[in-house]
Amino acid sequence: MSNLVEIRNLQFHYGERPILSALEMDFPRGKVIAVMGGSGSGKTTILRLIGGQLQAQDGTIKVGDEFVDPQRSDDLYRLRRKMGMLFQHGALFTDMSVFDNVAFPLREHTDLSEQMIRDLVLMKLHAVGLRNAAALKPAEISGGMARRVALARAIALDPELIMYDEPFAGLDPISMGMTANLIRKLNDALGSTSILVSHDVHESFSIADYVYFLSSGAIVARGTPAEMMASTHPYVRQFVDAAPEGPVPFHYPGASLAEDLGLEVRS
Repeated sequence: MSNLVEIRNLQFHYGERPILSALEMDFPRGKVIAVMGGSGSGKTTILRLIGGQLQAQDGTIKVGDEFVDPQRSDDLYRLRRKMGMLFQHGALFTDMSVFDNVAFPLREHTDLSEQMIRDLVLMKLHAVGLRNAAALKPAEISGGMARRVALARAIALDPELIMYDEPFAGLDPISMGMTANLIRKLNDALGSTSILVSHDVHESFSIADYVYFLSSGAIVARGTPAEMMASTHPYVRQFVDAAPEGPVPFHYPGASLAEDLGLEVRS
């Protein structure tokens, strides 16, 4: 099976602080791939690099037959038409109705008639169970519903690639399960490739075909959800078991408290 997205030897840092190091990742067509890891491990940065919001210091990102290059804006905007993005907090336009939020990418990127746009928007909203909420504003619906509206907007252009940044964050168990089910069903119905960045082990493992685990900007484990559940890798075990003790430290790395306070450190 061919890959829709290929990342090769990717290096990215903010100033002197390294974020991603020699990253190698493949995202096969038609699959749901979960990218998991602790806070600050570089997960969301990967999505921003694929979307061209950030530029890597070294390495390449290929989507289809094209390399992502933020410096070539015309090519980047054309490439982005093949992508859908579900932002962590939905990022809906608060002064627009649910209908107009979903219609926005269609109006921006196509020359379709308003009648055709209306039909497409209602179909997308129907797919996420919110066709009858089309006239409401984001403030008039629940957080879980708003996340589904954002999902309808992400698939408005039937993208080849859909990226999800923490789609389960802040959702109740019912909404969480509903969202996970939607991600899987929409991916299969559209024939898309989905990249799922999440902390939620249960929901991610229930729908993902493959999982990457990141720590400190590097891949420490990879495999199917079943392989990850059976893994004895210390990082994977700490994450899957939600264990407070393990290779992931509680404190951000740096000087000790004693050093900061100028106290003598005894050996």
